Amino acid sequence: MDYYSTNEYPQSLDVKVSAVMKNVYLKMFLGLLLTAAVAYGVAAMSSTQGFLQMLMTNSWIYWGLAILEIGLVMWISAGLRKMSSGMATGLFVLFAIVNGLTLSLIFVAYSLPAIFKTFVITAGVFGAMSVYGYFTTRDLTKIGSYLYMALFGMIILIVVNIFWANSTLDWIISFAGVALFIGITAWDTQTIKRMAQADPTMANGKLATLGALNLYLDFINLFLYLLRFFGNRD
Repeated sequence: MDYYSTNEYPQSLDVKVSAVMKNVYLKMFLGLLLTAAVAYGVAAMSSTQGFLQMLMTNSWIYWGLAILEIGLVMWISAGLRKMSSGMATGLFVLFAIVNGLTLSLIFVAYSLPAIFKTFVITAGVFGAMSVYGYFTTRDLTKIGSYLYMALFGMIILIVVNIFWANSTLDWIISFAGVALFIGITAWDTQTIKRMAQADPTMANGKLATLGALNLYLDFINLFLYLLRFFGNRD
C-alpha cells in the first residue's frame, strides 16, 4: 500500500506535465504555421503587393506593427491569470498574424530555398536545445538570468547600430543573437516544465499559451539571426 501511495502522485504529475508540454508545442507549431502562411501569402499574392510595398517604403507602418507585437506580448504575459484561456489563445493567434505581416519582408530580401534551409536548421537546433532543457537535471535558473541580462545589452547595441550602421557590430550582434537564443530556448523549456509541475491545473489552458508564446519567440529570433548566416540574398 505504501508503494502505491508513494509513487502514484509523481506518475500523475508526470502525466500532467507531459500533457502541458504537448499542448505548448502544438500551439507553438500552429502559431509558426500561421505566421509562415501569412508571411508567404503577403509576399506571393498579387492582391497584397500594395501592402508589401507600403511596408518597404513607409517605415512607420513597420514600426507600428512591431510596437503592436510588443504590446500583445506584454498583454499576454502580464494579464494571463486574469484573462480567460480563450482570450489568451486569441491574442496569441493575433500576435502570430501580425508577426507574419512583418516577416513577409524576408521573402523580398532572401530566396525561398535559403529561407527553407534556414528554417530546417533552426528547427534542428531549437529541437535539440528544447529537449536538453526538458530532460536536464541541471538548474538553468542562474544561466537564464545571465542570458537575459546579455539580451538587454544586445538590444542596446541594436539600437546604437541603427544609427551607427556598423557592419562589424552587426555581425557581432548576429553571432551573439544565435548564442543567446540557443541558451534561452533551453532555459525557457525548463521554466515552462517547472511551472507545469508547480501548477498542473493550468496544463490545458493559459500556461500552454504562455509557454507556446515564449518558445515561439525563441524560435523566430533564432531563425532570423541564423538567416543572416545561411540566407543567400536574392
